[in-house]
Amino acid sequence: MRDAILIAHSMGSIEAVNYLARHGSGRISKLILLAPVTPYILKTDDNPDGVPAIAVEAQYRAIASDFPRWIADSEAPFFAPETIADTRTWIKTMMLGVSLPIALACRATISSVDLRAAVEKIDRPTLIVHGDKDASAPLPITGIKTARMIPGSKLVVIEGAPHCLTITHQDRILNEILDFVRA
Repeated sequence: MRDAILIAHSMGSIEAVNYLARHGSGRISKLILLAPVTPYILKTDDNPDGVPAIAVEAQYRAIASDFPRWIADSEAPFFAPETIADTRTWIKTMMLGVSLPIALACRATISSVDLRAAVEKIDRPTLIVHGDKDASAPLPITGIKTARMIPGSKLVVIEGAPHCLTITHQDRILNEILDFVRA
């Protein structure tokens, strides 16, 4: 395959960036990150605006002790207010189908992976689409930072969009992707 376009949402952004870091961009023509969790979520001395470790640990414990409750508690900010109940139920059912060890491993990965060095090396045209109401991957510490670190990247912020913007703002997402691919 040549001239592939990588499109990743949320945790998939970690995989896309890791792919480029491991294999290079020779076969990749463009990168599209939707609500990315890159470059680094955790608050550290050299990442002072990240999420404090105590908050990350509290969320990990909440998932470990009552995963269905955590999903229920996280529902409102994950969707747009007008997202219908059937869509909410569909997504929550998929989430509940994930085993607890996998859910905990995903949370640990999102919280601990530092991809700042890898993100800075991305040399392909990159589109980053992020919602300004994303509670799962807050725009200032994810999408904005990622865009600043990738030379020539394009950041599109969708007003009112939550983390689940691929569903809640599907038409806008598809239009942004198509415009970027055609450019």
